Amino acid sequence: QVQLVESGGGLVQAGESLRLSCAASASVVSFDTMGWYRQAPGKQRELVAMTARGGNVNYADSVKGRFTISRDNGKNMMYLQMNSLRLEDTGTYYCNVWRLPNVYWGQGTQVTVSS
Repeated sequence: QVQLVESGGGLVQAGESLRLSCAASASVVSFDTMGWYRQAPGKQRELVAMTARGGNVNYADSVKGRFTISRDNGKNMMYLQMNSLRLEDTGTYYCNVWRLPNVYWGQGTQVTVSS
């Protein structure tokens, strides 16, 4: 079992930045993928960014050039640096991990971007 705890969400104005953190209860080196998803009210959960064991990184088109996913293997942490935030980035952000064959989710952290 893996516990994931997100932090760093909050209320910001458009154009500002936030850094989300995800603390894992197990070694991140053991994970096949680590990523961030988000869900806006009334919408489906969507992938924001993901990093795989081999080093591949994928971003949603809507965040490319603005968001950066990273991880600290020594601290068992994952981060999402979010710059130039837009109103449409508002939502609950979830940390996601695959350690095959299991998938794990955090409880989510709220990000609200105001004009």
